[in-house]
Order: sequence, then structure tokens, then C-alpha cells
Amino acid sequence: MTDVQHNCGLCVAHSLDETYSLMEQLQHRGREAAGIAAISDDKIDVVKWQGRVESFGRVGLYRLFGDPKYHTFMGHVRYATRGRKDKILEDAHPHVIGGKIEHRGSHILISDCDMAIVHNGQVDESNFQGLEKSLFQTTCDTERLIHLFWQRGEYDLMKQINGAFTLAIADKRRKEILVLRDRTGIKPGVLGKKSGKYGVASEDIAFTENKGDFIEDLEPGHIYYLAPDGGYRKENVIASQPRHCFFEYTYIANRESNLNRLSVRHLREALGEMLALEFRPPDADFVTFLPNCPETAARYYARVAGLAFEEIFYKVKDERAFQGSSAADRASSIKANLYILPKALEVLPGKTAIVIDDSTIRGNNASWAKQLMLDAGAKKVYLANYIPPVGIIGTDNVPRGCMFGVDMPPNPSPGEEFIARGRSLEQISETLGMGMAYLSLDGMLQTFEKLGMPRQNLCYYCVGGEHPFNGL
Repeated sequence: MTDVQHNCGLCVAHSLDETYSLMEQLQHRGREAAGIAAISDDKIDVVKWQGRVESFGRVGLYRLFGDPKYHTFMGHVRYATRGRKDKILEDAHPHVIGGKIEHRGSHILISDCDMAIVHNGQVDESNFQGLEKSLFQTTCDTERLIHLFWQRGEYDLMKQINGAFTLAIADKRRKEILVLRDRTGIKPGVLGKKSGKYGVASEDIAFTENKGDFIEDLEPGHIYYLAPDGGYRKENVIASQPRHCFFEYTYIANRESNLNRLSVRHLREALGEMLALEFRPPDADFVTFLPNCPETAARYYARVAGLAFEEIFYKVKDERAFQGSSAADRASSIKANLYILPKALEVLPGKTAIVIDDSTIRGNNASWAKQLMLDAGAKKVYLANYIPPVGIIGTDNVPRGCMFGVDMPPNPSPGEEFIARGRSLEQISETLGMGMAYLSLDGMLQTFEKLGMPRQNLCYYCVGGEHPFNGL
């Protein structure tokens, strides 16, 4: 995966310690900022800070929110798909209505809020016609969602918004925390149980890795009401019309997660197998991968292709370059983080390698990896993606990208262009200086279907599919 940004992660739990632990397990979904809302019977208090979850220690959080009056907590890890990338801390979640704001350098405290929200997804501005714009403090869609809820309630929000959202709202006027998943279910969300109480997280692994239980995927078109005592109820508000984001499975989610009853690991294994059936250069000596997401697919590719599997690269930090706030930040992260393993220096000289990646969006990561390998003596490098090209012009002549929670806008800024747009496979190969391959769209969709996910239940707009909200 190159320097494209990612999704947010959210959770709701009934203790501060559990919330922090859930956030740690969702760290792969965003590292720009984090935040927590602490909810009591008569008060909502918020802290949000820049950087990773661990940037604000548990001890400090306990000094803020250790009072037993708090019965529920909402947590969030963020990267910016909307909002001001130069105002990361101010735009971090939770977003609030009301409250006293205190800026304290590395973090912000907001006390006694009327309402707070955490959100994963993206909603177009056209959904917020009629809202009083003078109320907004940011450009974030999340802030608009909380004002829409404030004015019209959860039913209107569910029925009127054509956009991607899994969100949780704390309202001082209500005892329960409200969790909403839009009718398409583009963004994931699960109901889990820990210490006898029900909560919510973006992925099931947040619960299972913390010795909790996965209960169910949040049903699209439903509202879940989480009670202070740990119970819950749910209500179907609008008919489900699933359009689950394929990108969640191929890259964003933890490989040990299960999304919408489909194993991420099994899906990536099957995509590696399908890629090997479609692309197998005869001069290749071995298979490797760009760490860390593509490893599962690469191992299965090697097995089907009958080639040796070698680990060539390592990262200094377990972070994803695309989650940087700017192109410069992402480029710096790539070059300062990706290196050749010492043992690989014995493997590479004179050899031809196939490097498996999940996707090549702009080519920065791939170019750096190729250069490292050639400098170490490799004869030739192929790059093979186990998804189709992203950001192409569709057969309807509409530029593709994502407007639903991944930072791949169809009309990117200068310097952020999609490498596949307007280029043939040969031209992409020439641009990157190595042989390129992509899994075919039909090959990818067939793979999902073999594992039980119908293609009509997927959003694959960014690789040429239909707009997920057409006809809704």
C-alpha cells in the first residue's frame, strides 16, 4: 500500500481501562489523533490529543476520568479524511456541542458538554442543507452530523443521510448512548461484550484481543441503544441495502478480524491464490511482500505459483505511511521506516523478485522498495497488486476515488494523483521502472463470492464500480 490515508476507529465501553484497550487494538485505523468522552448521568467530559493512543498515558487519564460517576466512555482514533489537516487536534473526535474548552498544548479538554459524537465514514456536504452554518466550528462532516442529530433526532439522520457512517452519540438529554450504522454498512462496526456489559467497536478484534466476546456485526440501518448498566436494545429504522467497502477487507482491517461474517485473513489468502492464477512471470525466482498487510496474500501466492517465499523488508516503526497528514510526512515516513533485512542481502543479488502489495495508489512506497532491492543487487523486480487499479476513469467516464471514508478523493490535489489514471499497464510499469500487475476486477469479485460475499453487497466504486448510493 502506498501513501493513501485510512479510516478512523471508534469504540464504546463501560470502563476507562476497557475503552483505552479497545482503542489500542484499533490503532491501525488512525494515528493522527485520539480522544475519549466520559459520560455520567448528568455530565459529558472530553479529552482529545494528537498522536497515537499511547501518547496520553493511562495514569493521566485516570486522574481526569477516574471518578466512578462515569458509567460509559466513547473512544476514537483518527486520521483526517475531512477537516483541516493543519488543525488535527482541533478537528479530532469526539466533536461536541456545548462545554468549556481548554487548549493545553498537546491536548484539549472540554468539560460539561451537551453532546458528543465519534464517527467513522464520510458524508457529503449536500446532506446538510438547511443546517445553520454559523454554528459550525470546523469543516468536518462529523460536526454537521451531531448538529443534524441535535435538531432532528436519530430517525431523520438515519433516513435522510446518504453517506457512510458508523457513529456513536452521547446526549445529556438521554440516558443511553446511541450507535448508528447507515443502511449500506460501508463502514464496519460490531457489538461486543466485556465484563458482562455490551459495547461497540469498529472491528471484532478489539474485543477478542482484550478477552471479550464478539456478539454480532452491527446491522446496517439499525440504531443500537447502550444503557448505563451495560444492557442494550436495537431498532431497525431503515431497510438494509449492503454495500460493504471491499478496501476494508483487502487493507484497512486487522487480518485477524471478521467483517460482516467474512474472515479478513481467508479473503486475503484467496486473493493471493487468485493473483497467482492470473499473473506468474516465468523468470521470477521468489516472492516477497511490502510489510505488513500483504504478507498473508504473498504467502499463498508463492504456494500456488510454486515459488520460494522470502522476507526482504522490515519496518522500524509499526505504522502505516499513508496515515501521515501530508505528502511530505508520508514520504518521510516511507524512507525513514522501510529497510532491507540483512539476510536478504544474500538472497537478492542476481535474482528476479515478485513483490506483492495490496494496492498501488501513487507509487511512492513501491518506487522506494524497488530502489532498495536494486541497490542490494536484485536483477529485476515485479510488483503485483491483489486488487484492481484504484482511481481509474470508469466506463461511464466518471473519475473514480473514494468519498466514503478513505482519503482517495476522485479529484485529488496536485502531487496526489492516482498513478493508474489515464495510463495503461505498460505506461504504469514504465513510470515505476518495473513490471506491474493487478488482479482483475472480476477475479477480485469472484474471490469475494467464493467466500460468501455477493458482489452486489460490496462497494468497489474506487476501482470502477457503481456509486453505492445510486438508487437509494
